[in-house]
Amino acid sequence: MELQRIAQLLEASLDPRQNKQAELALRREEQKPGYSVCLLQIVAADTFSNTVRLASALCFKNFLKRNWTDEEGNHKLPQNEVVTIKQELVGLMISVPPNIQSQLGDAVGIIADSDFWERWDTLVDDLVSRLTADNPTINIGVLQVAHSIFKRWRPLYRSDELFTEINHVLQRFGTPFLSLLESTDKSIDQNKTNKPLLRQLMNSLNLMMKLFYDLSCQDLPPAFEDNLPAITSLLQKYLTFDDPSLHSDSDDESGPLELLKSAILEVLTLYVQKYEDAFGTHVEVFVASTWNLLTTTGQETKYDILVSKALHFLTSVTRIKQYAQAFNDEANMGQVIERVILPNLALRDSDMELFEDEPIEFIRRDLEGSDNDTRRRAATDFLRGLMSQFEKLVTQVVYKYINHYLSEYSVDTANKWRSKDTAVYLFSSIAATGSITASQGVKSTNPLVNVIDFFQNNIASDLVSDNAVEPILQVDSIKYLYTFRTQMSRDQWRDAFPLLVRHLASSNYVVYTYAAIAVERVLALVDDNRRPIIEKDSVAPLAKDLLEHLFKLIEKDSIADKNQAASKLQENEFLMRCVMRVLIVIKDGVVPLTNNVLKHFVGITEVICANPSNPRFCYYHFEAVGALIRFAAPAQPQAVENTLYPPFATILRDDVQDFMPYVIQLFAALLEANPSGPLPDYYKSLIPPILTRDLWLSKGNVPALVRLLSSIIARGAADIVANNQVVPVLGIFQQLVLLKSTDMYAFELLECVLTYFSPSVLETYYVPIMQALLTRLEKSKTEAFSARFIRLYHFVSAKSDQGLGTDFFIKIIDQVQTGIFVPLYLSIILPGTRKLARPLDRKTAVISLTKTLADSFAFAETYKKGWAFTCNALLELLLNPPVPSTTDDLIADHDVDDMSFGVGFTQLTTIKRPAQDPWPDITNIKSWVTEYLNSANARENGKIVNYAKERLSPEENRSLAMYIQI
Repeated sequence: MELQRIAQLLEASLDPRQNKQAELALRREEQKPGYSVCLLQIVAADTFSNTVRLASALCFKNFLKRNWTDEEGNHKLPQNEVVTIKQELVGLMISVPPNIQSQLGDAVGIIADSDFWERWDTLVDDLVSRLTADNPTINIGVLQVAHSIFKRWRPLYRSDELFTEINHVLQRFGTPFLSLLESTDKSIDQNKTNKPLLRQLMNSLNLMMKLFYDLSCQDLPPAFEDNLPAITSLLQKYLTFDDPSLHSDSDDESGPLELLKSAILEVLTLYVQKYEDAFGTHVEVFVASTWNLLTTTGQETKYDILVSKALHFLTSVTRIKQYAQAFNDEANMGQVIERVILPNLALRDSDMELFEDEPIEFIRRDLEGSDNDTRRRAATDFLRGLMSQFEKLVTQVVYKYINHYLSEYSVDTANKWRSKDTAVYLFSSIAATGSITASQGVKSTNPLVNVIDFFQNNIASDLVSDNAVEPILQVDSIKYLYTFRTQMSRDQWRDAFPLLVRHLASSNYVVYTYAAIAVERVLALVDDNRRPIIEKDSVAPLAKDLLEHLFKLIEKDSIADKNQAASKLQENEFLMRCVMRVLIVIKDGVVPLTNNVLKHFVGITEVICANPSNPRFCYYHFEAVGALIRFAAPAQPQAVENTLYPPFATILRDDVQDFMPYVIQLFAALLEANPSGPLPDYYKSLIPPILTRDLWLSKGNVPALVRLLSSIIARGAADIVANNQVVPVLGIFQQLVLLKSTDMYAFELLECVLTYFSPSVLETYYVPIMQALLTRLEKSKTEAFSARFIRLYHFVSAKSDQGLGTDFFIKIIDQVQTGIFVPLYLSIILPGTRKLARPLDRKTAVISLTKTLADSFAFAETYKKGWAFTCNALLELLLNPPVPSTTDDLIADHDVDDMSFGVGFTQLTTIKRPAQDPWPDITNIKSWVTEYLNSANARENGKIVNYAKERLSPEENRSLAMYIQI
């Protein structure tokens, strides 16, 4: 009955009409013992539909992500549940369909991250015991489990712990793995007429190649090195293997043979790059086989991955001079260009079909590098690999082909546009050297070519022509400017930029999207002095029409297709990124346009809330909203707040998880844009839900919630006190300070509390607050926590004029434990103070230490040695006094390829709060110290000078005399 109910909830979670309620119900089920085992039982039961079983596997994986271990690595589940999961998971994964297998494989990886190998030391033996000599179905399941664990090693840095784990695996798995490789090879030879079995054996061998890579990714396993001749013989056999029964019937989907050969080529690339000393004698035979493969493989899409991997292998070979010499000849280089580079660089019919039928996919493959298995990219990498060895030769040979294709085009411009496309792509491939960055494009160029001359002579006409130009050539011209954008001068961009903007009006999806991409990147360009290449004054006059047109492009397909409105509207993140960039560039120039821009943002937000399907689009959308708030809200806070509150409140009410961290940040930014005046009623209504524990359980919400709560406290501390909400606020602090992942935010919230709530309100809570901090410091201290505690001490100590101060801190800490202040001060606070790096932290410490010397009774009378230590620490800080940081108003770029949407917290950079200076009036810290000490000394009838003479050495007195007359 229990299983049936959970299965019904899983089924309901797939229905958009009831998925919210179902997911909430499943979250409640999570709290019950044995929930994870119930999910596995549903996965195992073929009485449930495959859809429900898959949903259960996905739910199980996500449950483990949240609940397998705590921050200390301890299991959160009962031990009997942990044991059951480990016992059942491997066998279950072997028996389920492939789509479910992949989800369970991820679950195995989650467990392995924390438990393998020391807390799951039986796993490898269990896997080995399940391998068979004649059942590829079982072997595939076992190998999938092994790959899901061992592939974690690929990106890791070398360490003793990592190699201990790898050795643990190799001792148990290495020999059985090689035996399985041998027996699978024999089975393939014996079953060439049994097509279904042969396909299974090939799939098994493909997995073995992936495992071969996993096991070799950090170091060459001794067992592999000892058997390298036999292994390379087997790799060569299957790299050249062919069997018509294994050919894919589709022109688009790779078959088992293509996938196997691709995996072999990945292994070969690894071995050339890392183990050339052991593998070198085998390289030439594989180069010959790969060359043959490249020159005999067709142009169909199904071969794209295979061809790309083959080109990657040859690229790795060319980086080793002794092997690259084979290409160091004009005739040989011509063969390489003609037989390998050009066939894979030229546009195919399938590329043009993608251009016309799936334009957004064409753009992503061609531009971003998100799909590294495109032939064009792999061919370009190979050509650049050759360039790195033979720059002059490659340039000369390739230029002959460039001129040939340009000549072909000039004779028949109507029909030979593909020739020009090839010429432009070839030139770009040899013109760019070094790395190409997302922020700046090509940073260095081939000195043997001139990118500006080539543009003016061969490409500019496609950008400026009013006559019909083939869309792919327009794309080439825009992409060329995008790629070589940093090679152009400010004056050249002044002429070229309006042409890019004009192409936003193109009717072709790819053309106007490329134009948006180029416009956005050019607007983000700055010179060496961080001055924008395209100034605000050049964009502001165009902004109204430019933004309106971009919104029209974003919204047009969603208007045309109401049923697919949410997915259609989110499809093109490049357009929304351009909107964001225009708003960033025009800054307060958006104020006259605010109402119209708001209308579009509200409409888009309401549509995408129904089904957030493209994280990149959503991210840029909320960054753009952030830019509007940053630059328009200070001038008209009520209008912006009143318009954005309803859709934002709906997101919070409907618990749209993907958008919660964004909206909470934006609410905070709206409050901060209007720091004066009472707290608006709708923010008061947010306080109770913000203070509920559930909202804080998602770690991705925590940074945004702390910022919003801090902003509310800053404006509405009196309301919180009046409504008896101080205790819930402090409860949030205590919840955050317990965990390493959130303790920094606990300090941020605490400083806000200490700033805006009066000491009389907090009087009864100071001791529990200090107890919580000291408990963490004692039981699970980290370097980061200690540093933040030191910052808090100085923050409190420096606020002696607000009812806090050094003596206040000592009084509270003595109530927790008498006498603990001295060791804390000497062993943590003073040594850590010297290590403070941020200028604002150092400034706070200088103010704190100065006030301690001048105002603290405890240091004057009780801690006399401490007074001298404090004085020395102050003098050390003043040797390199903190200076106000000079900040510009440029907004930092996030590379979305490096971001993990949906995992943790995503900062909106357009509204990122700058570091707050609690003492903005103190601009010259040395002068302030001098003034403060002398004033205090006069007030206390020379006591400070007397303390200095009594407690400091003559040399220390001479140093202090720079700040006080002794």
